Amino acid sequence: MDSGTLSGIATVVCLATFIGIVWWAYSKDNKQRFEEDGKLPFADDDVPAK
Repeated sequence: MDSGTLSGIATVVCLATFIGIVWWAYSKDNKQRFEEDGKLPFADDDVPAK
């Protein structure tokens, strides 16, 4: 295999990984979790800082 073939394979693997991450991030199964996590910075902490 030459460097062009390896570069092509690496590009396809990176593209597949990117599409997998985007699919995971926008899946309906994670929507509730991400909405709760997005509100964490605005939550009141009951524990006083040390």
